[in-house]
Amino acid sequence: MGETVVGLTCTSPTNIAVVKYWGKRDIKLNLPINSSVSVTLDQSDLKTITTVTASRAFTDKGDRLWLNGQEEDVPSNSRLVAVFREIRRLARETPASEKDDSALVKDPDQVAFWVKSRNTFPTAAGLASSASGYACLVFALSRLLGLKTTPEVTAVARQGSGSACRSLFGGFVRWSMGEKVDGTDSIASQVAPAEHWPEMEALIMVASRAKKHTSSTSGMMTSVATSPLLAYRAANVVPERMSQMEAAYLAKDFPKFAELTMRDSNQFHATCMDTYPPIFYMNDVSRAVTNVVHAINVGYEKVVAAYTFDAGPNAVIYVLKENAMNVLALLLLAFPAGESESSGVVGGEGSGYVLSSQLEATQALLENGIPDVHPDLVQQMRDIGDAGRLLQVIHTRVGPGPQVVEAETETFWK
Repeated sequence: MGETVVGLTCTSPTNIAVVKYWGKRDIKLNLPINSSVSVTLDQSDLKTITTVTASRAFTDKGDRLWLNGQEEDVPSNSRLVAVFREIRRLARETPASEKDDSALVKDPDQVAFWVKSRNTFPTAAGLASSASGYACLVFALSRLLGLKTTPEVTAVARQGSGSACRSLFGGFVRWSMGEKVDGTDSIASQVAPAEHWPEMEALIMVASRAKKHTSSTSGMMTSVATSPLLAYRAANVVPERMSQMEAAYLAKDFPKFAELTMRDSNQFHATCMDTYPPIFYMNDVSRAVTNVVHAINVGYEKVVAAYTFDAGPNAVIYVLKENAMNVLALLLLAFPAGESESSGVVGGEGSGYVLSSQLEATQALLENGIPDVHPDLVQQMRDIGDAGRLLQVIHTRVGPGPQVVEAETETFWK
């Protein structure tokens, strides 16, 4: 006897906050103590790829999920349980007139979902892999069920991973903290699409692929309980900074955007140090990156680069397209290639430069000197020399939200 299996394969981007979310007022619902705003990165380089299949034939084994080839224990994972439960509830409660007619699953309570998901970048290393992962899961489930990306769908993603709600949109995205106890107003919305500022690019300096020692959830709990600076930040700094950041982005004011981004990253990690016992997500290479970026800006006599670090050691450096090549060359002088075969500079499709190794990149960019860069700054980077080894540099840019790759229907034989 055969049962129909329907499925979707989707991709979803990661996002990097420029006003950070840190601290929860409700752990179960992932309700934050402050609002946040982020830039969605292009999926050519960093993404989650998720295939969700659904069938009545799966119901005897329930919902299942494999992440990077390893099966997760869904029943013991409260976040996964919440996502599957809430997306089914939303599908039941949403009127048919508000759904997509092409829904592949009409009754979510009659099927189980089997999910295979993988990331194209390090997991749990401070590059928001949980954000892209849960966003991809929720997006794929919602499309199977005919649901559009509504505020309610972003609230489901939030219950999987707080910042996942921001990865459901491209461009520049706000996550409003909300005020309601049930979290229904703690939702994400797009401030500006990727097309608004296509010149915005990013250089991701991968200093470590290791899983962080302190998970974000654990770190937030300790910070909320012990850091007076965190409470002050949420109440007195973030609200105004959110307004300033959104205004700077909408006006394409890179110097202001850059200053706010670096200040917010610094303050976030200061709250981690203010936590008791302190939490250290940055390492020696991370700290060297901050010093080098400031040195580059001083050398240029204007702000051309901005660093930010999430809960991990890997820097995301925002630049404008016109300065990206020069900034990359300077960074590579200070941070030589690592020993790994995977070391290298990579760029997305259409980025204009895809170089096989950091050594080749440095030689190519410095062959005739770095255009428009004062020789003293080049020499300063040379003198820094070996500020630390990088495993990889990824050149990417602002990008769109989740995408459907393919949909299919096949027969599953019991």
